[in-house]
Amino acid sequence: MKKRLPRFKDENQEREFWWTHDSTDYIDWTKAKRAVLPKLKASLKTISIRLPASMVEDLKLLANQKDIPYQSLLKVYLAERIEREKRSLLGKENG
Repeated sequence: MKKRLPRFKDENQEREFWWTHDSTDYIDWTKAKRAVLPKLKASLKTISIRLPASMVEDLKLLANQKDIPYQSLLKVYLAERIEREKRSLLGKENG
């Protein structure tokens, strides 16, 4: 028998609850079904970053060769590097 979920007055209260409780006490994950959310979009945050002009020009040239916007290419490069760094850190923790 699973525990009954409390009612939450707001998202912050719910977030705090899940931070300190194990969901398996409340949810039978063996009965879970995969959900597909095709219209869900990632939350975006606009930032300002100062880069050398030559770096921006190089990025624009590379993006032009790939026929994509330079900001999209920058996001791909950042995502790849972040993932590589995370894997590297995880390897150090486990090794």
